[in-house]
Amino acid sequence: TSLVPTQLRKALDVPAAVAALGRLDAVLVGGAATPPALLARALDAGLPIVRTYGMSETAGGCVYDGVPLPGATVRIDGSGGAEPGRVVLGGATLARGYRNMPDHPAFAEPGWFRTDDLGVLDDGVLRIVGRADEAITTGGLTVVPQVVETVLGEMPGVADCAILGVPDERLGEKVIAVIVPVPGARRPGLDDVREFVSDRLDRYAAPRAVFTVGELPLRGPGKVNRRALRERFA
Repeated sequence: TSLVPTQLRKALDVPAAVAALGRLDAVLVGGAATPPALLARALDAGLPIVRTYGMSETAGGCVYDGVPLPGATVRIDGSGGAEPGRVVLGGATLARGYRNMPDHPAFAEPGWFRTDDLGVLDDGVLRIVGRADEAITTGGLTVVPQVVETVLGEMPGVADCAILGVPDERLGEKVIAVIVPVPGARRPGLDDVREFVSDRLDRYAAPRAVFTVGELPLRGPGKVNRRALRERFA
């Protein structure tokens, strides 16, 4: 079966669903980034998780657990592969382009599709770190929201979170965190969050404001609706 991370999170709260998923040959998880804590929880439950990466332009998932399927190819532009760069996909499943948009830059190079994702290749294994169009520029420095979210997702008392940039006169954009607290747990305050993130990342990536919500707004296949959050909290 195939799930998005939000569905997987809900399934893990239902013992009957966990038992049913555990009897399958594979549970494909894609459509959005899978938080490391959620992945660990699913694996600890004995679920046969396979992380998939792809999109409509590649006829669905073409990279499983970071490894391209036969006939698919991956490269990283602008980094040499060691640092995050733009993910570019190729192969037999690739679309020819967009209808009535022959000059679209995503298909400018024949046989390749230029994604909006940032990733790294480690011994041929692809790891997505975030999206180029969601990067935050704060004080002249770049913060990738998904990197901070991965760290903050490991903080006690945080069930889910989203990182985004909002306008700031001094910094251009400032980093803020929207947190879904663990029910019954102490809600992390701003100082707690800043210290936790600063200890694990550069201090400039630490949020300068923290808001709490009951759940994050979603769009599409389980992706966080950052625009809705930005409009609400800016």
